[in-house]
Amino acid sequence: MSAFSALTATNPAASTRSAWSVLKFGGTSVSKRSRWDTIGRLALARRDESGPVLVVVSAVSGVTNALLAIIEAAQRDVAQAKSLAEVLCDKHREFAASLDLQADAVIGQRFAELHALVVDTRAARADFGWQAEVQALGELMSSALGEAYLNRQGIPIRWIDARQHMRAIVLPNTTQWAARLSVNCHIDTSDAYRAGFAEQGDLLITQGFIARDEAGQTCILGRGGSDTSAAYFGARLQAARVEIWTDVPGMFSANPREVPQARLLSRLDYEEAQEIATTGAKVLHPRCIGPCREAAVPLWIRDTERPELAGTLIDASAVDAAPGVKAISTRKGIVLVSMESIGMWQQVGFLADVFAIFRAHGLSVDLIGSAESNVTVSLDPSENLVSSNVIDALCADLVAFCRVKVIVPCAAITLVGRGMRSLLHKLSDVMAVFGRERVHLISQSSNDLNLTFVVDESVAEGLLPKLHELLIASGAMPVEETDVFGPSWRQLSGQAAARAACWWQSRSTALLALADSSPRYVYHLPTVRARAQALAAVEAVDRRFYAIKANPHPALLRTLVDEGYGLECVSQGELSHVFASVPALAPQRVLFTPSFAAREEYLLARERGVRITLDSVYPLEHWPELFHGQDLQLRIDPGFGSGHHEKVRTGGKGAKFGLPASRLAEFLATADRVGARIVGLHAHIGSGVTDAAHWRTVYSQLAGLAEQIGTVESIDVGGGLGVPYEPDAPAFDLDAYARALAEVKSAWPHYELWIEPGRYLVAEAGVLLTRVTQCVDKLGVRRIGVDAGMNALIRPALYGAYHEILNLSRLQDAAGSPADVVGPICESGDVLGRRRRLPDRTQEGDVLLIATAGAYGAAMASTYNLRALPDEELLDD
Repeated sequence: MSAFSALTATNPAASTRSAWSVLKFGGTSVSKRSRWDTIGRLALARRDESGPVLVVVSAVSGVTNALLAIIEAAQRDVAQAKSLAEVLCDKHREFAASLDLQADAVIGQRFAELHALVVDTRAARADFGWQAEVQALGELMSSALGEAYLNRQGIPIRWIDARQHMRAIVLPNTTQWAARLSVNCHIDTSDAYRAGFAEQGDLLITQGFIARDEAGQTCILGRGGSDTSAAYFGARLQAARVEIWTDVPGMFSANPREVPQARLLSRLDYEEAQEIATTGAKVLHPRCIGPCREAAVPLWIRDTERPELAGTLIDASAVDAAPGVKAISTRKGIVLVSMESIGMWQQVGFLADVFAIFRAHGLSVDLIGSAESNVTVSLDPSENLVSSNVIDALCADLVAFCRVKVIVPCAAITLVGRGMRSLLHKLSDVMAVFGRERVHLISQSSNDLNLTFVVDESVAEGLLPKLHELLIASGAMPVEETDVFGPSWRQLSGQAAARAACWWQSRSTALLALADSSPRYVYHLPTVRARAQALAAVEAVDRRFYAIKANPHPALLRTLVDEGYGLECVSQGELSHVFASVPALAPQRVLFTPSFAAREEYLLARERGVRITLDSVYPLEHWPELFHGQDLQLRIDPGFGSGHHEKVRTGGKGAKFGLPASRLAEFLATADRVGARIVGLHAHIGSGVTDAAHWRTVYSQLAGLAEQIGTVESIDVGGGLGVPYEPDAPAFDLDAYARALAEVKSAWPHYELWIEPGRYLVAEAGVLLTRVTQCVDKLGVRRIGVDAGMNALIRPALYGAYHEILNLSRLQDAAGSPADVVGPICESGDVLGRRRRLPDRTQEGDVLLIATAGAYGAAMASTYNLRALPDEELLDD
C-alpha cells in the first residue's frame, strides 16, 4: 500500500476531497541541486500516484536573513546596503550556476528590483510596504530558479505568482506593521475557485510567505509564513494532503538537538500540534495548522533528505489517542510584566483598562496569572515587537493604574498533551524539579492541553533532557504508545549506540537450562572483571571501593577484591557479610558509611578497625568515647542532588544524607573536643549520573572545604556512574569521566582521589530469568504473567525503572503486539514492564530474560506475599 493510499484508508474524508497535494519545501530543502532533484522526483511521484500537485517553496537558506540585513543597512548607509545587495545577487548567481542556469536570464528582473528598492525613498523611514517588497524577493527568486531547473530536467512544472491567490485580511486592531509584515489571508473554498485554479495545470510551483492586500500591494505572512501559505493553498483546494518538507523527520517530543532521546511524534491531532508549535517547536509554524484544521486537510511533516520516513501526520483522527504528555518545549526571551495594586480587588474594569494599554502598544499577551492584588502576564517576542523602548513606554502608561515590575530574561517550559489534569499525579518528579527553582508563573491552559512554567532563562539551560527523562519514567509521557511515538532522534540520526554484544546473547542455551528453577538471577563474572578493569584504568583515581549494597553476592565480592577494589558497607550486617565472604580482607580496605545507624553499629565498626564515615554531628556529641583518637571520613551534602530518579538523589535539603557545609565549623569544633581527626571528605549525591561534569563539581566543592580543614588526606566523590538500561542508550562515557577526574586531580594533587562505584560494576553482569505463568487479554490490554514479581525485582515499581525484557525461548520470533509483563504479587504496582513487544506466540512455560538486573535486584528482593526469594547462579566463562 502506498503512503497516500494508507492515508486515505485511515482518513475516510480524504476520499471525498479534491486530488490536489500541496508540497511545501523550506529553505534548506531548496538550497542544493540534489534537493531540487528530490523535489522533482517527489512532485512527479505524487502527481502520478494521486493527482495534481502544487509545490510551495521558501527562499534559499539564509536569504531572508540577508534581506533583513539589507533593510537595516538601507536605513542608515545606502552604500553598505548596495554592497549587501550585490553579495546576495552573487550568491544566487553561484547557486544558479550549480543548477546549470544563467541567473541573470532567469531572475535578472528580481536583481533589478532589489537594487531599485535599496535606493527607494521609502527606505529611510523603514516603510512597512517597502520592507515587504524587499523580503518577498527571496521566494520570487528561489521559485523562478526552481521552475527553470526542473523544466530543464524534463519535469513540466509551471510557475504561478502566489500574490494572485493569497489576499490579506484586515483584522480588527491590526497594527500597520502587521497589515504588511504579518498578515492573515482569506480562504476561498468555492468550486469555482478550484476549477479556475486547475486550469493552470497539474504540476505547479509557487511562493510561500507572500501575499497581496486589498490594494494589490505586496505583503508577507511573517517568519515561517511559507508553512502557512501551503496550509492556505491546501484549504482553498480542499486538498487531499499538505506536506511540509523540511530537514527533520517530523515533530518530536522535545527539541532533538537538546534531547537526543526525544521521540518522533508519528501522529497528532490538530490541537496538540498547534500547542507544540506555539510553545516552541520550530519545525512547523503555528499559524499553518489553523487553515488545515478548519478545512479538515491532513498535514504531514516530512524529511527531504529521507523521503522514505513517514514523518508526522496531523489530522482529526489522532484525537482518540491515549491521554499523556506528547512533548515538552521551551521558549526563551520571554518578558514577564507584573502589575500590582491593592485597588485591583473587585475593581470593575481594571483588566480592561490595563489590557487596553497593551493593545495600544501593539502587544499581545500570552500567559496570564492573577491574584487579588496582582496580575502577571507574559509577552512572547516571537509574536510581538518587544524592545526596551516598547517596554519602557508600556510601563510609563501602566504606572497610572498599578505598580509595574518587568522580569527578564525568562523562559517558558511547557508540557503539551491531552488530559493534562488527569496526569498531575504522575508529574510529582517534574514538579519537584521546578520546586527547587525560582518559578515566576505557572499556567494551565483552559483547553487542558498544556501546563507551562516560567522561570529565569538561565534555569532553563540544560533542564529539558532531565524533564524529558522524568516524564517517560513516570509514565506521564506514554512512549510505549507506538501509534503516537516513533523512534528516537538518536535512532533516526544514526547516533544510536551500536549495541555491544551482551554476554547473555551467546549463552541462551545455558540460560534456558538454568531456568529450570525460576525466578533466578544469573551473574557473569567476566563482565564484572571487565567493568572493574575499565575503571581501574582511570589513572587519576587512587583508591576504588565497591558499594556492596548493589549486589553483595560473595563471589562478586571476592572477584572485585581480587581486582584491587576495597568494599564499602552501610550496615552492621554488610560488615559481617564482607568479612565472612572475604576473611583475609584488610580492615583498611573497608569503608563503613551508614546513615542514621545505631550506636552499636559504630561500635562494631570501630572494633573491626574499618574506616568510619560520619554525616552528622550527632554521633560525636552523644557517643564521644566511640570516636576518641579516631581518624574519620566526613560525608558532606553539597546542597544539590543528581540521578535518574528523585528517590536515588542523595543530596540537597530533601535528602537525609550528609552534613550541610554550613555546619562544618560546628562539626570540626566537636571533633576537636572529642579528639577525632577528619582525614577524608566524601560526597555521593545520586545514582545513574551520565554527565562527567558532575564529579568535577563535587570534587571542587570538597577540595575547597578540605583546604579549610587542613587535615584532609583523601577526597571521595562517590559513585553513581550511569548504566545504559535501554538497548539504544549510549554506554557511559568513561573517557569523559577520566578527563574530568584528571582535571580536578591536577588542580589538587595533594589529595588522594577515591571513588565508590556500585551499579556500574555489576548491573550489566546480571539477568533475571523468569517463566511465563499466564497470558491474558483483558479489555484489549495484553498481559503476560511471570513468576518473578516486584518481590524479586522492585526497581520498576519503586523507581519506574526500565529493564529490557526478551522471550529467551523465542528469540528469533518477530516482535508482537504490546503487552504488560506482570508478576504474581497482590499489588497494582507489580508490573515489570509496560507495552513490551514480546512475540505473539509467547505462552505459558516460556522463559523471559530481564536484562541489566545485576544491581539492586536480588539485593532488594523480599519475601512479600510469602513468596520465596529468587535463586542466584554464577557463570565464569
